[in-house]
Amino acid sequence: MKLGTLKDGTRDGSLIVVNKRLSRAVRATDLVRDLRSAVEDWDSHRAALAERAEEIEGGRADGAFDLDPTQLAAPMPRAFQFLDGSAYLAHVERVRRARGAEMPPSFLDDPLMYQAVSDGFLPPCAEVLVADEAYGIDFEAEVVCVTDDVPMGVSEADAHAHIVLVGLINDVSLRNLIPAELAKGFGFLNSKPRSALSPVFVTPDELGDAWRESKLHLPLISTLNGERFGAPEAGEDMQFSLARLIAHAARTRPLAAGTIVGTGTIANQDEGRGASCLAERRMLEIIADGEPTTPFMSFGDSIRIEMFDRDGASIFGAIDQRIARYQGP
Repeated sequence: MKLGTLKDGTRDGSLIVVNKRLSRAVRATDLVRDLRSAVEDWDSHRAALAERAEEIEGGRADGAFDLDPTQLAAPMPRAFQFLDGSAYLAHVERVRRARGAEMPPSFLDDPLMYQAVSDGFLPPCAEVLVADEAYGIDFEAEVVCVTDDVPMGVSEADAHAHIVLVGLINDVSLRNLIPAELAKGFGFLNSKPRSALSPVFVTPDELGDAWRESKLHLPLISTLNGERFGAPEAGEDMQFSLARLIAHAARTRPLAAGTIVGTGTIANQDEGRGASCLAERRMLEIIADGEPTTPFMSFGDSIRIEMFDRDGASIFGAIDQRIARYQGP
């Protein structure tokens, strides 16, 4: 099933169930108020939500309405945790090679991960507000999953069963602020503002045979200012599956239901498929020519991130955003 959230003036919005074509929806607040509440007691709510999904798909849902993506909040407007990994070592290797550094052998079996902003996610069609273009505005196209309650010390094999929903994210980055923050040795803060989630999250069964081994085997397409930027295969060259990332995060602590885990920027060894962020293209330019020529994003630029199934249908809907100047409180 496909689940989304309508804006309603509250922090968590109103839960809706969406049909497979992403054209019609029906409220589900009579079953459970919002998606975070549903995930916190997933076993109790899953069957009723699945029945509502069958009703909207079959045209039998009372109160169904046409879906307008601009009226959607993020599927989960806030979460207890967003843990973002870096599962694609092609991306990590290029970034390090551009600055003359080798990739440590430990990166092959010990995932990179940080705790990102989770108290608020941008809607899929919201503007990305930034105070200054000099911050180095970049997008990052990623896959995410949502977990139920995950016990501390869970194995990778068992972690797979704790994935209840899958979606997309634009992990907004302010690249020119990152070096100084990382130099402090304490991680990201100002360089990682709020990210945007796809219009809907879906249960893994919606993905068919594209969902294998906790990886999503489809291209993730990024379109910058109306032109195709990249379409790397999300299931290829993924060193760490989502289950492995969950197990890594839960090594010393349990994860609360509603935890969001990200794959990091999608990247393939095949450079011809393009990139999922501007930083990677700039790194390739540095490696080839000694300096980058691709600029970071400017006010008025747009980014669209979307994934299609083998029949050409959008799975999660599109993250479709424009960069705008933040005018202050």
